Amino acid sequence: MSTKSTLSLREVADLVKQGEGPTLEFKRSTGELKEGMLSLCAFLNGSGGTVLFGIRPNGGIEGQDVSEQTFHDIAQAAERFEPAAHFAIHRVRLASGKEIVALTIKDGASKKPFTYEGRPYERIGNTTRKMPQGKYEGFLLLRAHGQHRWENAPADGFTHSDLDRNEVFRILEAARVKGYLLEPVGKSVSSVLDRLGVRQNGQILQAAVVLFGKKFQPAYPQCELRMARFRGIDKAEFMDQRNVRASAFKLLEEAEMFCQRHFPLPGKIVPGKLQRQDKPLIPPDAMREILVNALIHRDYSIAGGAISLAIFDDRVEIWSAGRFPTGITPVMLSREHDSVQRNPIIADVFHRAGLIERWGRGTNRVISMCRAAGIRPPEFAEVGPSSVVIFRVNVAGLTAITAQVTAQVTAQVTAQVTAQVTTQVAEYCQTPRAAREIMAELGLMHWKTFQSNYLLPLMTMGVIERTIPDKPKSRLQKYRLTETGKRRLEKTK
Repeated sequence: MSTKSTLSLREVADLVKQGEGPTLEFKRSTGELKEGMLSLCAFLNGSGGTVLFGIRPNGGIEGQDVSEQTFHDIAQAAERFEPAAHFAIHRVRLASGKEIVALTIKDGASKKPFTYEGRPYERIGNTTRKMPQGKYEGFLLLRAHGQHRWENAPADGFTHSDLDRNEVFRILEAARVKGYLLEPVGKSVSSVLDRLGVRQNGQILQAAVVLFGKKFQPAYPQCELRMARFRGIDKAEFMDQRNVRASAFKLLEEAEMFCQRHFPLPGKIVPGKLQRQDKPLIPPDAMREILVNALIHRDYSIAGGAISLAIFDDRVEIWSAGRFPTGITPVMLSREHDSVQRNPIIADVFHRAGLIERWGRGTNRVISMCRAAGIRPPEFAEVGPSSVVIFRVNVAGLTAITAQVTAQVTAQVTAQVTAQVTTQVAEYCQTPRAAREIMAELGLMHWKTFQSNYLLPLMTMGVIERTIPDKPKSRLQKYRLTETGKRRLEKTK
């Protein structure tokens, strides 16, 4: 399909000055129509472009005779594209009476790859050539994936009652706070799910189960996180192990808690500084970025797959079911690269919640954070059908100087609330703070996790207390540092 429109002579002259290149081709006349169509096919498979008929190879503007038959020939030639191509036809009359014909086309986006007369073409510099078979097959996979993905398939048998309503509105509120959901949505779960793109035509999608599900067995066993702290550098002996099946945001928080429990927090006294300078084993934002990537890019079609967090004495590994998305190699992740999303619906909800960007810079940011922190950037690899990220850090060598929580607290509390968190909350609550302010300070989003694993234990330890003790559920409730908490804070200084 094509459309006719106007183009000025000055605009043509400006184009010609650019010279032939990745998005521009000169042809003396439509006598070279087939060659021009091959270049249009290459432009479709690239970033778009224009073919100018009536221009000599050296850039001379001479025009050609144009008739209705000219456009009939163009229309017939356009029928040989697969899938159908949409381009604009521009015609510019010269003083001589001859005309320039320009065919302009945008990139093919989700319809790539395009073929002309059954063959795919690509543009390399100012040359049009046949596309390699491997690249063509990769485009075919991406096109099929864009239309038929695991995440956008209906979750058969699932209704709104199978989703966690509180989790849905928690993420909705996070999206509003971040400014990624400006339009009114409504108060019904249905309207929110529609707005987030996880319900279509009244049908719950499998992406909704990953993000907001309450029950995962037997239909969705892959919504699982496996965590382990091994003694030594192999998997011969466990020090701690935990498997969790939950919605994606909760899995993220579980993984972060496991890291807090087992990562040492070395510190040192810096001359001229009153407080000890703490240095995390791995920058928390870098660790979160990798965990989020594992959740949004994994292959959920592998029913027996999961995300694994393995902590050894000499490294930390994050495994994810499925290889890296098509078109992305491990080497590319350490340099500038395009963002290729295996699960764009799931990724979009994480983006709205403020946990990822959309520009393919996540791994580059992780590398920058690690270098700034003085640790080795992570390694990216594919092992069999899985992708893995490895941080080479000394976990065991620093454990002896990890601060511990007081012996008064139960073993469960000790395991959950590290000295790092205790000190952080104590410093923050020197000014009375609301619960959600403390959650934001700790980087937590899930209220029940925060309440059971942080807030109540810290109150039990006597570090913080309610400002309105007789009304625990008051909307004005805040939490402040106690005298015991002040003494603990002074000791850390």
